[in-house]
Amino acid sequence: MRTTVTPEEAFAMICKYNTEPFHLRHAVTVSCTMREMAKTLGYADESEYWAAVGMLHDIDFEKYPENHLENTPEILRSEGISEDVIHAVCAHGYGICSDVEPELEMEKVLFACDELTGLVWAAAKMRPSRSCTDMELSSLKKKYKDKKFAAGCSREIIQRGADMLGWTLEDLLQKTLDAMKASESEVNDFCSRFE
Repeated sequence: MRTTVTPEEAFAMICKYNTEPFHLRHAVTVSCTMREMAKTLGYADESEYWAAVGMLHDIDFEKYPENHLENTPEILRSEGISEDVIHAVCAHGYGICSDVEPELEMEKVLFACDELTGLVWAAAKMRPSRSCTDMELSSLKKKYKDKKFAAGCSREIIQRGADMLGWTLEDLLQKTLDAMKASESEVNDFCSRFE
């Protein structure tokens, strides 16, 4: 089994199973957000690992949307991915489409950030700048409270993620927004390859 996988290698893997630019951008966004969160939370030496897990988290979603994460272990094992990464990836769907419980802080961060990055990105696209770099927390909170905005982003899951981490919702919103601001140019550069 592969003990380490780089975010670049992980991206090559997801491209075998995903072709939609939306899904690829989401994978890159979550990957870069996870890298920044690792640095912020004192895991800088593990930041590439966090980023690789973030990149792989939805590897099966485009092919198996109705059975998300059921085929993931088999897919990742066939790619030589280690069991710790498989556990982390499957844990992001805990209580939704998986019974694998997040144990490590990294796994809890992935659970919490996955859904929220979609909401932040949707809010950013509504701004004149089409960017989150000039977004304030107050603006994000307004969008979060508007249940009609980005209705597909479950507020319940986002709140569960904050609770799982022992953070306030405001802490989670701020940390995720900061991570996405810090990585936005990297995400855009990366995504220019396929968009």
